[in-house]
Amino acid sequence: MGELGIGGRRRAFAGEARVQRLRGAAQAAFWTTAAFAGRAIVRPTDREGSPDPSTEPAPARALGIGWREAFDKDAKDVAAGLYVVADSAAVDPRAILRQLDDLYADGRQVEARRQRRGGGVEVRAAETDLASYPVYYRQNFHFQSDGWLTQESARRYEGQVEALFAGAAAPMRRRALSLLAKALRGRDQRQLRIADIACGSGAFIADLAATFPRAQVLGVDLSAAYLAETARRTPEAGVVQAPAEQLPFADSSLDAITCIYLFHELPPKVRTAVAAEFARVLKPGGVVAFADSIQASDAPQFARPLERFPVNFHEPFYDSYQATDLPALFAQAGLVEAGADAAFLTKALLLRKSA
Repeated sequence: MGELGIGGRRRAFAGEARVQRLRGAAQAAFWTTAAFAGRAIVRPTDREGSPDPSTEPAPARALGIGWREAFDKDAKDVAAGLYVVADSAAVDPRAILRQLDDLYADGRQVEARRQRRGGGVEVRAAETDLASYPVYYRQNFHFQSDGWLTQESARRYEGQVEALFAGAAAPMRRRALSLLAKALRGRDQRQLRIADIACGSGAFIADLAATFPRAQVLGVDLSAAYLAETARRTPEAGVVQAPAEQLPFADSSLDAITCIYLFHELPPKVRTAVAAEFARVLKPGGVVAFADSIQASDAPQFARPLERFPVNFHEPFYDSYQATDLPALFAQAGLVEAGADAAFLTKALLLRKSA
């Protein structure tokens, strides 16, 4: 798409939008089916000793409306020429079956870990040298095998989250891409330096690189295994191993930062430190495109699944995230809210450093 798609002249990409709607429908159908099959195979149960929920169940209709909204907003932004969704490489059906078999096999281990006391910190007993990682990071987030530390974990992560959200994970996180594309509209991409902080296995950075093909795009993560997966998926993006609270960039050296689904997995003090780092490395007028879980204050009808999420998926810092005033947290660091969006279970913010 280059500069014209992000530039000031409005263009309609009706054909691309139709393709995206079809792609989204196929992805939703596939991952919804995979999720139902996984639950039938794994047979998850409530975690032993977990407290009774204090909120009413989410209305099924509200969940369905929110889920569909994520796909609808995604297609509309493609139609408006705001961003390009990275093309999916042709996949061997046998590779898909192997992926699903691996997800289901690991699902049984996840369920066993969920029922076992201490299963959320099993990774600390592994032979892997953990001394270089912060203590908060040395956990089996989501009860997943190997935490964030192995190639196997990196390869299966995207499938796990898509199954969890019935194919809506990618459209949800692209709410941040929508805000970023609007903020950078008309800028010369050749002059842009963008860093995706906590890039994980690289699904979002692939869309970022497709939308800004002439910008310098960098992925930052603590996990060498996940960075290797990012590099395999999007070789045109550079990768840097570093914690978000100690970014290896000079002061005022980045035009934009993206941060997807990180803050709910950070302790409160680290969130504050990360926000300060974002402000330090951004140029004056630079922006952060942020996406993470919605909070109960945003959507009271979803209070029950938000309450159950940290119990069922080992998210030790999620409750404190739910209580965090995000605009105030960023404002304290010098980053002021300049835009917002939401879809299904994800909220997005655009934050700007004063010029």
